[in-house]
Amino acid sequence: MPNGPALIKWRYNRSMETDTHPTVHSERWQNKVLPADMVASYRTRGFLHVPEVLTPVEVAYYRDAAERAALSMPPLSDRPVFLQLVNVWRSSDAMKQLTLHPLLGRLASELAGVPLRLWHDQILIKKPHNSAATQFHQDQPYWPHDGGTHAISAWIALVDVPVERGCMTFLTGSHRFNNLPAQDLGDAHSLFGKAPSMEWFERVTIPLRAGDCTFHHARCAHMAGSNETDVPRVAHTIIYTDADTRFNGGNHVVTAPLGLVAGEVLTGDMFPPINR
Repeated sequence: MPNGPALIKWRYNRSMETDTHPTVHSERWQNKVLPADMVASYRTRGFLHVPEVLTPVEVAYYRDAAERAALSMPPLSDRPVFLQLVNVWRSSDAMKQLTLHPLLGRLASELAGVPLRLWHDQILIKKPHNSAATQFHQDQPYWPHDGGTHAISAWIALVDVPVERGCMTFLTGSHRFNNLPAQDLGDAHSLFGKAPSMEWFERVTIPLRAGDCTFHHARCAHMAGSNETDVPRVAHTIIYTDADTRFNGGNHVVTAPLGLVAGEVLTGDMFPPINR
């Protein structure tokens, strides 16, 4: 992988390598339902910040696992915007524990309000002193989905992500815009050329501490700034979609090897259901 070791040499220590799950789990949201006002805020605005989803012990464990994956897996892309590893849960037992983390799945299900299944996960690493921003875009236009209307992503910070390290900014209410064509992540004007009114939507920037999470609707437009710090921005994203979502026949790296037929429900081992 190009520049792989250079990305993470700032802290990775192979003596810490382990697939033993941490014994300390976050208790902040365990066995609790999200307050009604948080659910209402998500459904109105299209995004939500949920603090302290992971404990410091879990953060350290999953960050080390993500760094090992960055050394061993071929990236889907190593663009100026970010390095992207997809379906890490299929290759890393440690990251599988995070992708199928029951707390994150439960919170996503509460926010979506419908049965969900996993679409895919991805590790996103923005290199130090990377001046390339990830420009405003919706996620859903990139996916070969039919019928799903509640797809939701959990974006988990595995390091502190202040503004200068490339935290995300969301456009309030932009999840109500459906059927837009895919946007160019590197073009600051791409989204607004397709939906001019969004340029005037409220913009909410959310710095995250390691272990915090944001949830956003698949059509909620968002962007991430450049990483101006000496530390890689390491995040793990878990993407869930409606349990009855069907394949629309489009091209996508996740579905390309599966031989799916248009109209087929995304089901089976690759797309496990999420239990509330």
